[in-house]
Amino acid sequence: MATTYRSPLLDHPGAAELQDESTLVDARGVAWHYGAPLQEQQLLSSTTGIVDRSHRVIFLVSGEDAATFLNNLLSQKLDDAQPGLSTSALDLDVQGHIAHHLDIAVTRVGFYLDVPAGQADSLQDYLNKMVFWSQVTIERTDLALLTLLGDPLDCPNAHFVRGVDWSQLRRTDLAVPRAELVATVTQLEAAGGKLVGLMAFTAERVKAWEPELFADLDNRSIPHESSFLLTHAVHLNKGCYRGQETVSRVHNLGRAPRALVQVHLDGSVPQLPTAGAEIIANGRVIGRLGTIVDDCDYGPSALALIKRSALDATALQTGDCALTIEKASLPQDDGERPGRSAINRLRGM
Repeated sequence: MATTYRSPLLDHPGAAELQDESTLVDARGVAWHYGAPLQEQQLLSSTTGIVDRSHRVIFLVSGEDAATFLNNLLSQKLDDAQPGLSTSALDLDVQGHIAHHLDIAVTRVGFYLDVPAGQADSLQDYLNKMVFWSQVTIERTDLALLTLLGDPLDCPNAHFVRGVDWSQLRRTDLAVPRAELVATVTQLEAAGGKLVGLMAFTAERVKAWEPELFADLDNRSIPHESSFLLTHAVHLNKGCYRGQETVSRVHNLGRAPRALVQVHLDGSVPQLPTAGAEIIANGRVIGRLGTIVDDCDYGPSALALIKRSALDATALQTGDCALTIEKASLPQDDGERPGRSAINRLRGM
């Protein structure tokens, strides 16, 4: 799909794209809101929201070797995956840095993988290069992704229905034929749903601490920097895959040098900072901002990648804007790592 994709739902009354040209959030081609962004978020407390995420690219990997093929490449355990499985996975480079973040739905047809449009070409190229003698087919589908926030709604024409474990609000992803996108939304609205913009989805994503690769992480990021990715996209007891050595070493011997946390921004400043802005504490750079969104309940909120050694710093600042870390998002210190404990026992410590 070209990066100039434009969803037909942008013709819906009130539809507006995100106007921030500097944003790193994956938002091009779909509605950021439909005229009342904060009210759309408030609706989610009583109504199922329908979010257009049709700018994402959906692949289908099928064939008798599909499960083994993907299991050998990705961080999730998929060799025994059964139809109905909903999960996520990472493709890592040889150093364990995150190259792609995929959402996965397993059906009787095969494995559906969806990624932001900006990651699609490189993912497809990598998968094709790794086929060798495997009996697999990799197809870029013409399916469009919709996300329901709240109670599920029946969608008979969905090629897959995928539940996602978010702590704040129930999320269900649907893949429908792109040519039927508008008609499907009309049917979902008739069933009680309400079309809401990607801003409402993004506010919930920030509260769920789910990162977007380009906006919230960087080319040095490893899975342990994000508690969401570590628990949703990484299986710590599976066999070898590219980058697995880093995952195992950090899990058993140490901790990631940085952590992705949620922060609250001072909304009284004349202009909020943008994604990528440096975070300063005591005169030194300790991290950077990622996704920033206005939350209907909490005001400006964001994800931030911060040095682990600076998580207890006070008076955090980015430009003229003060910010505070959401304590619940801090990584949990679960004691001495198992591998380090074993080494200390051998040393008689």
